[in-house]
Amino acid sequence: MHVLFVHKNFPAQFGHIAKRMVQDGHRCSFVTEHPSAMIDGVERIEYKVAGGARKENNFCSRSFENFVWNSEGVFEALRNRPDMKPDLVVGHSGFGSTAFLPELYDCPIVNYFEFFYHTKNSDIDFRPEENPPAQVFRRARARNAMLLWDLHTCAAGYSPTKWQKSLFPSEYQPKIEVIFDGIDTQKWKPLESRPVKRQIGDRVIPDDVQVVTYVSRGFESMRGFDRFMDVAKRMYQQRDDIIFVCVGSDRICYSGDESKIAARTYREHVMSQDAYDPKKFIFTGTLPADSLVKVLGMSDLHLYFTVPFVLSWSLLNAMACGCPIVASDTPPVKEVIQHGENGLLAGFFDSDQFVSSALEVLDNRPLNAQLRERARQTILDTYDVDVTYPKLVSYLENLTKSRSVC
Repeated sequence: MHVLFVHKNFPAQFGHIAKRMVQDGHRCSFVTEHPSAMIDGVERIEYKVAGGARKENNFCSRSFENFVWNSEGVFEALRNRPDMKPDLVVGHSGFGSTAFLPELYDCPIVNYFEFFYHTKNSDIDFRPEENPPAQVFRRARARNAMLLWDLHTCAAGYSPTKWQKSLFPSEYQPKIEVIFDGIDTQKWKPLESRPVKRQIGDRVIPDDVQVVTYVSRGFESMRGFDRFMDVAKRMYQQRDDIIFVCVGSDRICYSGDESKIAARTYREHVMSQDAYDPKKFIFTGTLPADSLVKVLGMSDLHLYFTVPFVLSWSLLNAMACGCPIVASDTPPVKEVIQHGENGLLAGFFDSDQFVSSALEVLDNRPLNAQLRERARQTILDTYDVDVTYPKLVSYLENLTKSRSVC
């Protein structure tokens, strides 16, 4: 089977799938705007985007303008490869990766459906104190035009979680299978033994100090960085034997926080709102996977916050590493964590509940051990790539056998 993957970034959600498929004897090609890495056996085809949205474009239509430019770039790159005759196309919906490919290929197109935007009970209105401008709500509705295009055109699709699938219009949900991306539990796993010397960067952690971790690609409001800092301060005010290790960068990936603050970064903004003890925090920056595994392996507790949005891989990686979890009781989290079984849940805005739950996990050794074991077992049972990959490949193979015409 020859699968053509299409994604603006490389390797993104598809890299590990393409790698395994090649190892299993399939042919995989990958069309991308940013070919920043190499995967043995996977052909990369770079596309160029010749234009994009401008300031004079309506605020609500800029995403669609970029969608069309991306679609053109992918189309032109592949039109110049008449030898490319895939059995199947798999692309990330929303970027415009596959929109024009039915003009080139008479084969099934499968879209990865990550998120459908809503304006009520959503990521946009979850934090009313941020008071987003009205045009942000209108833009969310406009963004769905791209997704509806793909929903109509594709032969089939898949979403990583049940909650994410549930966001899409009911009339299209029969086209969407729930298949998670997959966690490599041979890489993301507990340390074989506790390090004799716990060191993060140039900081040595004393044996009598407990480590609490927080991981986010960017420190921003959507991932509750401000809520984390409030909880952290309340915790160290009650307990002196805690240090907080924060992994991530000063970037804003989703929230649009830069338009709401005067500070250079959201972290600076949050730190300026209260008096925090800098000695209680270690900010590592972004870490490579092997270094992050070591940090998570030292964690006595992992805190996770998110508004109703795409679930972070970092939560599942932490669970795979056997971290005991206290997380916000928002819909995407509740699909993975059952309160009291494989983690504890607390209200996103309820700092007191977060603090009491966190301290309970740190103080109660049997509970801590139970949550560690069951967190990893959850990943092994349901989210391990050895579980999800065969399901996805079977799904794709069945589509090629049916030869649905896009």
